[in-house]
Amino acid sequence: MRVKLCGIRQPEQAQAIAALGFNLLGFICVPASPRYLPPEQIRAILQALPPDLDAWGVFAGADLETLAETVTIAGVSGVQLHGAESPEFCRQVKERFPERELIKALRLRSPEDLAQLADYAPWVDGFLLDAYHPQQLGGTGQTLPWDWLQDFRPPRPWFLAGGLTPENIPQALAHLTPDGLDLSSGIERAPGDKDLAKVTALKRTLACLISDI
Repeated sequence: MRVKLCGIRQPEQAQAIAALGFNLLGFICVPASPRYLPPEQIRAILQALPPDLDAWGVFAGADLETLAETVTIAGVSGVQLHGAESPEFCRQVKERFPERELIKALRLRSPEDLAQLADYAPWVDGFLLDAYHPQQLGGTGQTLPWDWLQDFRPPRPWFLAGGLTPENIPQALAHLTPDGLDLSSGIERAPGDKDLAKVTALKRTLACLISDI
């Protein structure tokens, strides 16, 4: 199972997280977000981390040229689209960067929203399912109604997001079988300021639950 720690902003925290064995980090490329990090700073952080570590840039509503410039400067290995991007936009991104992972996030208002995944599946490498919030795109601390996903069998690998913490992950995995987990606010003191004690607790929790993080 893959575990992504998202909203990284501080170089020393990124290094400590990597030292704990986490090898998938997310960097917010949405300027309006309190977790935003300019692409030059993302690149500087990544240059000090192990070369086999995966890093995703998280975008919402960016046009293709802005996204492409940011991806190139930052040097991220994947793109997560967390806004209202269309399947056609996903196709354009994948054709522009065929070697990079492309993840489409959906913020679910109801179980019926899952039907959208079929339209995106031809163009993306995976999905991320997050809780809907009318003002915030992510990092809200709100959990999804997990019962919506108990019979969920998507055409691509998927990450569970939305209010996950070291404390509630065992409950989530007792109900669901995602291919990955995505945490942000659940391991923070404040937006973009990761609590390394919580990250260490997360590592202990995961070690008891799964063997291939």
